[in-house]
Amino acid sequence: MKNIIKFGLSIAILLYTALHIISAIVDQPLLLELLPYAGLAIIIFAGLSIPLSRFKLPLFILLIGFIILIYSGSDIFPSILFGLQEMRNVIGILVIIPLISWVLQEEPYIEDMMSIFHDFINTSKKFYFAMISLTQVLTYFLLFGSITMMYQFINIILKDQNDEMWERYKGTALLRGYGLSTLWVITVPSFIVVVDTLGASIYIAIAQGFGIALVGTIIAVMFVSPTERKHNLNITPILQKEIDSVLLTASTDVKERKRNVIEFFFLFFSLFGAIFFIFSVWNIPLMILIPLVILGWIIIFYIYKRRVYKLKTIGKQYFLSELGKKAYQVSLMLSIGTLIFSLNQTNFAENVVGGLNYIESQISWLNPLYLLPFIVIILGLLGLGPLTVMVLVAGILKSLALPYPPELIVLAITSGSVISILISPVLMPLIVLSDSNGLNLFTNGVKSNWKYSIVFFIVTQIYIQLMIQIW
Repeated sequence: MKNIIKFGLSIAILLYTALHIISAIVDQPLLLELLPYAGLAIIIFAGLSIPLSRFKLPLFILLIGFIILIYSGSDIFPSILFGLQEMRNVIGILVIIPLISWVLQEEPYIEDMMSIFHDFINTSKKFYFAMISLTQVLTYFLLFGSITMMYQFINIILKDQNDEMWERYKGTALLRGYGLSTLWVITVPSFIVVVDTLGASIYIAIAQGFGIALVGTIIAVMFVSPTERKHNLNITPILQKEIDSVLLTASTDVKERKRNVIEFFFLFFSLFGAIFFIFSVWNIPLMILIPLVILGWIIIFYIYKRRVYKLKTIGKQYFLSELGKKAYQVSLMLSIGTLIFSLNQTNFAENVVGGLNYIESQISWLNPLYLLPFIVIILGLLGLGPLTVMVLVAGILKSLALPYPPELIVLAITSGSVISILISPVLMPLIVLSDSNGLNLFTNGVKSNWKYSIVFFIVTQIYIQLMIQIW
């Protein structure tokens, strides 16, 4: 019975995704009519396969949406069907983006990159900067899986340095790198959702987010020396010794290493560039464009590598083993879609605008862009991940018509997401890091990042408030 439910769940998720993608290409109303029924099947199969203790949040959100629909006097079943379509773009991205990780498993790209650039990472600050930067680049391909991959890779170099201070040195770099990636990396679902929903310029949002991420990286590096002095650590000589030891066992085929490094950067820029080129020429909505480009990019990669035969095996493995694991996330997005649709049937947006205007009238200097990061942080501490929060907050803000450039609203929300990732003990990035390095959630989160989070918030808000005056 369990196997039947698991298979049905995978079929329902695959069908929902396929209907969404095909309906985006072919104008066929019947496909959109079938889509919510596939969503309904996902919730039913997910409810049967996931223990109730873990499925409480999607059910709770569905219940709230149901109650709101009753209160608003809407037709219940048709409204639920509309709600189940609300998040189809997000679900398409959730299902498709993880496929990028297949590509990185084909060659030892990261190992070869480190062996080529080892002279640029031979001090504590340079190595820390490299860890944060490379984590952001890998997030482009692996999402929060970049934390695990980078940790395993760093441990190849620092395999004998595993006491608490060394683990905090490694862990803060990886967590901050992943957090900062949510400011600008176009394949991070939470970022692209808020950009697309608020109608912000993708070019400005990425440029602005990248700039703040770079500033955040520099601030993080500035924290390294005080930490070394405080704990009487001298990281650089130990690091240099460990790097030299690793290089002795590295492959001697320098030509192949260089080829893999060039290929890695080509893969990054080809995916990034293809998305922007197609968007600039045809102006296809990004939430639809990105999954389509990723699928085409993967197929072209395997054709180039002459490994097309692998696609069938990998696809079968993904369907049987990985697709069902997305049941909770997909069900949560379907539930949130129903909640957002139900809220749009009420005066909720007008009431929120009234509340924000009242606060601003009472405290003249306190505009909503000060408050938005705290909403995201609080929801994160309650267990709602960045994507969930972005879908909720952006869906609500879309109808508020705040008198600020959407790009600044995007930055305000995503800066809250960064801090939430750094300190919330119930979000996956922090849980994944703690599972990797063995430190408890409090140590990896609040204890290691509270000072950095305060500085980052202040610097980001200075930029936002200055830009309000200029923009």
